[in-house]
Amino acid sequence: MHIVLVEPEIPGNTGNIARLCAATGCELHLVGPLGFSVEDRYLKRAGLDYWHLVKVHIHSDYGEVERLLLGHNFYFNTTKAAKFHSDVCYSFDDVLVFGKETAGLPETLLAANREHCVRIPMLAGARSLNLSNAVAVVVYEALRQQSFLRLG
Repeated sequence: MHIVLVEPEIPGNTGNIARLCAATGCELHLVGPLGFSVEDRYLKRAGLDYWHLVKVHIHSDYGEVERLLLGHNFYFNTTKAAKFHSDVCYSFDDVLVFGKETAGLPETLLAANREHCVRIPMLAGARSLNLSNAVAVVVYEALRQQSFLRLG
């Protein structure tokens, strides 16, 4: 699976997501502009000593991701979707797209992909989950649907 972070802002969240990728075999795609340097000590600390286990791709814009992963199923995670993340039947090579911590995914991207937008259910009035928590929820639902076959 591929996890795409569009313009992530907080190095600790990205480090936590990298650690999740190391534990699950997901590839991590970071779409700029990034809100931090990939040399950031908080990013590295959050990923601990797992960085060597993560395949990381850095893209200057979202179009690069689309071109690289052409033909894959893309799912756009947003609080604005009607469909739950658990309503999707995930495949091993799907692409899970998440937006930046303060604003989510750009409205133009959501509008162009409305039928592929999903959300994590939560109580009314709650704005959103922490980005690294949201990624973990969706990734583990996708892996659960695949009977955790890639994991030991």
